Amino acid sequence: MRAAFLTSLPRYTEQRFRRPRLASRTLLSLLACLLPATGLAQSPVDDQAERDQQSLGNSAPFMNQSAMGIGINALHLPRASKTGNDDLDTSDNLLGTMGGLRTWLYKYGITFEMEDVEELWGNTSGGAPSTMDAHSGKGSGPAYDAITAPTLTVDLEKLIGLKGGIFTISALQTRGRSITQDHLANFNPVSSYEADRSTRLFELWYRQLFFNGKLGVRIGQQNLESEFMLTEYGGLFLNSNFGWPMAPSVNLYSGGPSWPLSSPALRVRYHLTHAWTLLAAVADDNPPGSRYNAFNIQNGGNAADPTNQVTHDGSGTRFNTGTGALLIGELHYTLNRQPEDLSDATKDPGLPGIYKLGGFYDTANFPDYRYNTHDQLMGKNGGSPRWDRGNWMVYGVIDQMVWRPSYKSDRSLGLFARATGNSGDRNLVSFAADAGLNLKAPFLSRPNDTFGVGWGIGRSSSGWRQYNRNAGSLIPGNENHLEVTYQAEIQPWLVIQPDFQEIWNPMGGKADPRYPSTGRRIGNETVFGLHTSVTF
Repeated sequence: MRAAFLTSLPRYTEQRFRRPRLASRTLLSLLACLLPATGLAQSPVDDQAERDQQSLGNSAPFMNQSAMGIGINALHLPRASKTGNDDLDTSDNLLGTMGGLRTWLYKYGITFEMEDVEELWGNTSGGAPSTMDAHSGKGSGPAYDAITAPTLTVDLEKLIGLKGGIFTISALQTRGRSITQDHLANFNPVSSYEADRSTRLFELWYRQLFFNGKLGVRIGQQNLESEFMLTEYGGLFLNSNFGWPMAPSVNLYSGGPSWPLSSPALRVRYHLTHAWTLLAAVADDNPPGSRYNAFNIQNGGNAADPTNQVTHDGSGTRFNTGTGALLIGELHYTLNRQPEDLSDATKDPGLPGIYKLGGFYDTANFPDYRYNTHDQLMGKNGGSPRWDRGNWMVYGVIDQMVWRPSYKSDRSLGLFARATGNSGDRNLVSFAADAGLNLKAPFLSRPNDTFGVGWGIGRSSSGWRQYNRNAGSLIPGNENHLEVTYQAEIQPWLVIQPDFQEIWNPMGGKADPRYPSTGRRIGNETVFGLHTSVTF
């Protein structure tokens, strides 16, 4: 990370370079839970979502499937044969059974998955002036980024007879360059896959079920993005804002425990009733342990990027527990929970949806945007910021299918919306929202393709606006982003996704340093991308 302010953004520093979301599976997975293919798991007693969440889950952009009652097919784990035999189905793996190795391991409850994402991005207008052509005003060329993510999962019931026990370990190998870091100036990256180049441990945890699956407890190194604040339909999109939301990405230290970072955590999921589920966790709030967020670096912090994955806990094995605690909880309501296999249904179960209310509290200290340690106005008098105790955010998420020709049809239309709100004195972004629609099977001959349009907004906080007002600087406002994307399944193991994005008023209207006396802001950005994903 080189640009001083971009370095501060946890999304690109340690954490999100958003969501892998490997989008090869993104929507196929998430829609597998909402759409007719598999539907929401029918499980009045057992918490099927907990039972089947055995790998990365939605912890990474490419696996942004759902915490909404999904089945094994939705997670794209090696699956039992649909014939009812306990045989391994590797039809969506490029390497199949790997010469029989996968089949042999599966008998002992061991499954191995690996996904690889390759992306090419380019911006045709707007962007960060430090990398712009002074005459053309255009970006400085294309950018390539890639992720490889292996996951090993052990079902301890099969291996040693421990019912409900699952052990998972996963890793990330990230390479290439970040177009957002090099060419743009946004609150959040335009791709969830942008990250510092490194090879690192991702997650390492054990999960145990109790009370016939109603209660699931997970302990270990975890990425909270895998389960919290998720919008199922938003998983189709590549822009980081549709994954781990803009506000926690920018406001928390290093973006909090979200991809590609994880923290020691204890997570509990309790299936209250057929429709209601409670999800809660306590985790270390700051995976690398460095006290840098957007405000620190914007106001004279270490521009050498103190949160870089390579220079700070590059292996992912620090297991930091020395900073604040992040307490987070969600309440889920599932509407029209679908049977596991709609092909056997005798009547329409209705259009599925899920509604979530949640919030978090971070016990750490955060720098105040308004006052220095002498209670003077920061923007006017300078000095070191006053430290405020704690940080909080509340949020709501809606995912709802609104149309399908029949309950056995591949074609359907789904809508999503999500909003977050938090205090404005110690945060860069105080309000953010995103919404969109997904059309599955837009062409009858392409039942596994999906077309999507998504929009989002991030509002600069009152404290940040006041800071700039006091300093006589340009007052920041809202950043808006639009994404239009099409996810095409070429083979069950190969997905290609062309993508278009437009960002208005980047970073709320950041001043263009090339023209300091004119008050000119960085121009609106037009970005094109091509995303491919392979499951081995």
